[in-house]
Amino acid sequence: MRQENIVLITLNARYVHSSIGLRYLYANMQELQKVTSIQEFTINDQIQDVAEQILAQKPSIIGLGVYIWNVQQCAELVHTLKKVSPNTIIILGGPEVSYSPMRVKFDGADYIVQGEGDLAFYQLVKAIQSDLAPTEHLIKAALPAIEDIVMPYDYYTVEDVANRYIYVEASRGCPFQCEFCLSSLDEKVRNFDAEHFLSALEKLWQRGVRNFKFIDRTFNLNIKFATKLLDFFLSKNETYFVHFEVIPDHFPEALRQRMSQFKPASLQLEIGIQTLNLDVAKRIQRNLKMDKIEQNIAFLEHKTSAHMHLDLIVGLPGETLQSFGQGLNKLVSMSAAEIQIGILKKLAGTTLERHDDVYGMVYSDVPPYDILQNKQLSFEDIQKMKRFARFWNLYYNSGNFKQSVPQLWLQDGDVFTHFFAFSLWVYAQSNSTWKISLERLAKFLFDYRVQVQGAEEEEVALLLLKDLLKLEGRKVPNFLKPFAYAETGKKVFLDQQKNTVVQGQNKRQQKRLS
Repeated sequence: MRQENIVLITLNARYVHSSIGLRYLYANMQELQKVTSIQEFTINDQIQDVAEQILAQKPSIIGLGVYIWNVQQCAELVHTLKKVSPNTIIILGGPEVSYSPMRVKFDGADYIVQGEGDLAFYQLVKAIQSDLAPTEHLIKAALPAIEDIVMPYDYYTVEDVANRYIYVEASRGCPFQCEFCLSSLDEKVRNFDAEHFLSALEKLWQRGVRNFKFIDRTFNLNIKFATKLLDFFLSKNETYFVHFEVIPDHFPEALRQRMSQFKPASLQLEIGIQTLNLDVAKRIQRNLKMDKIEQNIAFLEHKTSAHMHLDLIVGLPGETLQSFGQGLNKLVSMSAAEIQIGILKKLAGTTLERHDDVYGMVYSDVPPYDILQNKQLSFEDIQKMKRFARFWNLYYNSGNFKQSVPQLWLQDGDVFTHFFAFSLWVYAQSNSTWKISLERLAKFLFDYRVQVQGAEEEEVALLLLKDLLKLEGRKVPNFLKPFAYAETGKKVFLDQQKNTVVQGQNKRQQKRLS
């Protein structure tokens, strides 16, 4: 049996991200751990530099994790590796190569493991090393029993703990059938053993981890397990941050009682709304219990300090701009939380394609496979909504303009109509949605309120000053200096010597809470 170096790699979106998938593979390599290593890069790294660093390890086998955000870079990396080192065996895995159609070609890869590879990768490597390598290119991984999977948390490094997000999962799978989501393909929800998992969390805590991002699709599905996890964090007296994805219609009293105890900036909830149009929701097999959703968001908004992300999607089959706008207006009236606006993506493996003919759904074949147009939304409409989403993030979700932005729709409460008009105007001035400075964003808002909406200059300026100067260390933008007076008429004191920056992972939360 051959015994050579095995290198597990992926390209993360950013340095602060860490790959829990690679660590699962490493944790389950059994006796091969001693010849296995992990190397993480980012999608911004030069691919030939990445290939050089990988090949410097002289690997005989490379395992590469492929996702929607890195698939194109991974294809280039495979091409380069095979050109330089054709005898090195490359094994791919991850959601972007687990389903058909595979829209990015990986002809150079030797094997593709489809499905959960925690155990299947080790088994494939063993077969290769024993000269029993399978003849098929695609390896369909059997769904592993969750109790057979070794948890990966011991393999976060000291550098990870100090500098990166630490991803954890208490369960796998999702019971819902939302057609745009790969999690709907899972056969069932499987929970890790509660005591074993809590022991792993405690070990991470003792190592200094204070930032936990749960990747479970439905954290609040198993209430007994969820309450144990919340109790774990509530028992800690130090500052920490924990992120959960939750369904919006299932918050029994046991959860409510605990969530109300979390301190500000310690608990973040990502809540998948996606649409408030009941017909559209039914069409994509998403069950909406509006009364429960409204009650639970109101509870989280007024009775807890949880920082919420509410998700909406543009381009769902049958959803018009008017319908989307009504949903956005409703959410803003329900909560001051961040509202993340995404563009529909057609992921391989999902059943969204059954709507293609009826609703004229046309998607890009280039990652991230965004919708380009449908019968309700033209290509131009989709482009405008992409810019709408970007400006919404810069102005509304950032928390930088908490008092100023709502003035856009204060007169009649029609959030969507007014912000849509504003986003068109800003794009006409900037011809860009990226690399716009905070001062320039503020100037756009000032000019629009004064020139287009006819607001009083001083009124707009004073609100902008309150927004921009709520964080220490910021300077008054030049265009606002003539207005930098308090109501008493005295000059606002500006300590130009200070340059205080809000520390920690939750700057956006602190801006929105202030």
